[in-house]
Amino acid sequence: MEMSHHNRRYNYTLNFLQKVLPAPATILDLGTPNAFSEIMKNHGYTVYNTNGEDLDLLPEVVKKYEVDAITAFEIFEHLLAPFNVLRQINSTKLITSIPLKLWFASAYQSKTDTWDRHYHEFEDWQFNWLLEKSGWKIKDSQKWTSPIHKIGFRPILRKYTPRYYAVYAER
Repeated sequence: MEMSHHNRRYNYTLNFLQKVLPAPATILDLGTPNAFSEIMKNHGYTVYNTNGEDLDLLPEVVKKYEVDAITAFEIFEHLLAPFNVLRQINSTKLITSIPLKLWFASAYQSKTDTWDRHYHEFEDWQFNWLLEKSGWKIKDSQKWTSPIHKIGFRPILRKYTPRYYAVYAER
């Protein structure tokens, strides 16, 4: 059976997380509870989530939790000012991933869902600069592709062009 896009991404993300922060560990996962939050719990992590607060307007929400690390998987592209949240984090460890900007595809946009919009699609160096400027030191990173099984020029490029970028950073 062929692995779905999400399962493939979740497997890469989980492997990266386990490499840089082995369980057991306590995590604040930015964003509301989701499928990956459950995967982390099933693999020995204690996971708290934010409650859907607008992190652009209330970045201090991240200070409410005493945790070993903050995770933010595909969150920062949805924020107008991710710098503000990154500066507010008290934890000394951050594990995050973003979708990379693809030169052959437009940035993701939803005309109906006000949350599911990408204000940023970073290149890896831009995201690195954002992390560094907000006080983080990158310790490890990994990229992976997100192939789709369709016919065409862009599906071929997706097999070889990294789509996701994961970073482990410390303060």
